[in-house]
Amino acid sequence: MRTVLLSFLIAMSMTASVPAQELHETPPPVFFREDWKEIPPVFPITQEHVITPGLILSIHGPGIDGLKKSHHDTPLDDPYYVWSGQCEGNWAVTLKKEGALIDLTDGSVRWRTKNFDRVTFVILGLADGSWLVSQRGSGETPDWHDFTIDFKGMRWRTLDIDSVIAGDVVEKPDLSKVVSVGFTDLETGGMSNACTRLDYIEVYGRSAK
Repeated sequence: MRTVLLSFLIAMSMTASVPAQELHETPPPVFFREDWKEIPPVFPITQEHVITPGLILSIHGPGIDGLKKSHHDTPLDDPYYVWSGQCEGNWAVTLKKEGALIDLTDGSVRWRTKNFDRVTFVILGLADGSWLVSQRGSGETPDWHDFTIDFKGMRWRTLDIDSVIAGDVVEKPDLSKVVSVGFTDLETGGMSNACTRLDYIEVYGRSAK
C-alpha cells in the first residue's frame, strides 16, 4: 500500500511540474475557412470571390495579374479554385480575419490542392510586419488531394512579400500573433503543366491574447 501511495505521489508531482499547455491540450479549432464563391472565373481573383464574411483577401507579387479564380463545367465535380498557371512572376494569396490576431503556436492549415511540378507553401504575416514561408508544403498529385500541414516542428524562412522570394531560415519564430495566412509556390506559372491549384483553405488556431 505504501508503495502504491508513493508511486501516486511521485506521478502527481511530475504532472504538477509540466506546463499547462503540454497537458494534452485540445487541438485548436477552425479559425476560418474559405471555399471561394461559385461565380464565373476572373483574372485576377478579387475580394468579390471571398465567401466568408469578414475575411479580407490580398494578393502579392509581380505575378498577381495571372492569378485566376478558376472553374470548369466539366467534370461536373470541378471545384471553384485559385490557379497560378498564367502568373508571369512570383505570387502569393493571403487572407485575414478583420480586426483579429491568431495564435498559431500549435496551429495548422488544411487545404485541398491539385499541383503539377509545384509545391504550395504556407505563408504567415506577423503582427510586427514581418512575413514567413514554411519549409514544408503540398506537392504534385494526380488529382485533388486534402493535406494537413502542422506547424509543430515546422521550419520557417523569411519572405519578402513584395517580390514573394524566400530568405534565410528563422529559428523558432513567435507565431502567437499572426495577422494573415496564405499560400504560394514561390514560382511563376507554367500553364497546366506547372501550377498550383487550391480549392479551399482551413486555418486552425486560437484568438491571440
